[in-house]
Amino acid sequence: MTEPIRIEPLRREDLRRCAELERALFPNEDPWSESAFASELDWGHFYLGAHAGELLVGYAGLSVAGAPGDMEASVHNIGVDPVWQGRGIGKALLRLLLDRADEVRAQVFLEVRTDNAAAIALYEAHGFATIGLRRRYYQPSGADAFTMVRPARVEETT
Repeated sequence: MTEPIRIEPLRREDLRRCAELERALFPNEDPWSESAFASELDWGHFYLGAHAGELLVGYAGLSVAGAPGDMEASVHNIGVDPVWQGRGIGKALLRLLLDRADEVRAQVFLEVRTDNAAAIALYEAHGFATIGLRRRYYQPSGADAFTMVRPARVEETT
């Protein structure tokens, strides 16, 4: 598994694999279906796929809304095949999502399971702070989630 990773816009032909990864990553929750991912693309949300050769090994999505000067983004999901975790794929996907939010100077929100220490550490390392708790956010397990936010990146003028 030393194949280089290529990150590009998510393709419709990747959606079946996205749903497969969702089931593997979130077996005790309500994983997204292929049609849920298709709906995200239909809405024009920003989705990326990480490929090793032709195999999709990770995905990530972001929505952006609002008027110029008052934009808000939301990380919908980041998932990496368990076999490919620990290689920086999730971090690379997150950075590209944040780059997109920075293009429109949007603050970025997300939810993360309170027991997902690795994801929380990743988000904190990228400027996110916990601002709230959503009890029983994940279903059907009833796991809690933190709401986290990263302020909009605004270029300083001198």
